[in-house]
Amino acid sequence: MEELFKTYAGHVALFVEAIAAIVITIGAVQAAVRLLIPSRRGIGTPHHRKKKVWLGFGVWLLLGLEFELAADIVRSAISPTWTEIGQLGAIAVIRTFLNYFLEKDVEKYVDEPAERLSES
Repeated sequence: MEELFKTYAGHVALFVEAIAAIVITIGAVQAAVRLLIPSRRGIGTPHHRKKKVWLGFGVWLLLGLEFELAADIVRSAISPTWTEIGQLGAIAVIRTFLNYFLEKDVEKYVDEPAERLSES
């Protein structure tokens, strides 16, 4: 029964990591397209346009990091050794810090009025 659980949890973790990769890929493609193909409706400075692209990509990255963290949590349930649990814990802490600071940056620019963005 334990082997069945480990196998199932391993598949779940792999599936969640695949979702994270897809989410990050979608965000990267969307950001690249928005950078390379200027929007006709966006009347603003190039800096403002780049900030909007960064903001959109940041949201995709946040979502991808959340999925990666979820996969780490599932994977910690099947880690047989303390070394592997420690490595997963370190990775989870790093991803949590990345997520925290990226979210703070995104919130800062979402709350910032559009006039200030176009002036910078």
